[in-house]
Amino acid sequence: QVQLVESGGGLVQAGGSLRLSCAASGRTFSIYNMGWFRQALGKEREFVAGLRWTGGSTYYADSVKGRFTISRDNAKNTVYLQMNSLKPEDTAVYYCAADTTHKAYVLGLTRNYDYWGQGTQVTVSS
Repeated sequence: QVQLVESGGGLVQAGGSLRLSCAASGRTFSIYNMGWFRQALGKEREFVAGLRWTGGSTYYADSVKGRFTISRDNAKNTVYLQMNSLKPEDTAVYYCAADTTHKAYVLGLTRNYDYWGQGTQVTVSS
């Protein structure tokens, strides 16, 4: 099993920045891909960014491209989401997820992830 714990959420004004962290523990050697998703109130969970554990290729939703950056610290088994130029529409609960069995080609689908963190709230005020 893999355990994921997110942190770093909070309240920020539009145009500001936040950095989310996702600390992975357990069978981290089994991770193929990591993803960040978000879910706004009353909406479906949507893909934000993804990272291939081997090789480090990154992928982004069009809505965050150029503003958000996903990265990792292998020594700490931690994945980060640096969020800049935040907008009120970025307000959501942010979740990190780990793919340990699907070896998915497409990182943007929730069904391709096996483990999820508890989520961290990000609120952007206008």
